Amino acid sequence: MTMNQQNHSIDFTIDTSNLYREEAITDVKVASIRRLVPIHMDGSEDTSRTPIFIGQTELMSPEGPVPLQARLDAADFSEAVEAFPQAMNQALAEMVEKIREMQRQQSEEKTDSRIIVPGFSGGI
Repeated sequence: MTMNQQNHSIDFTIDTSNLYREEAITDVKVASIRRLVPIHMDGSEDTSRTPIFIGQTELMSPEGPVPLQARLDAADFSEAVEAFPQAMNQALAEMVEKIREMQRQQSEEKTDSRIIVPGFSGGI
């Protein structure tokens, strides 16, 4: 299938029943909180739906910045600010666990890919 054929199979239709306006709030140090405000097609706020809050931050590593992001369980901005530290700690713990799992898998793949020769203590 050519790239042109692949592009024609993608549905680019906008879900007009699930529109949000995005607002970004930051302390210019650690925290960024995105507030996704539900809206109608005309751009007016849809008060029948609850806003979504997403916390974001970056950690510095020897390889460069590492983004962390998590949905904040909050009904308003004040609750989002309060939920931010715990959500980032949880996101960090999950990221560390994923990295450890990837390292375990890579280690297992290296071990599984060695050819064992009888009477030889190492792999080839």
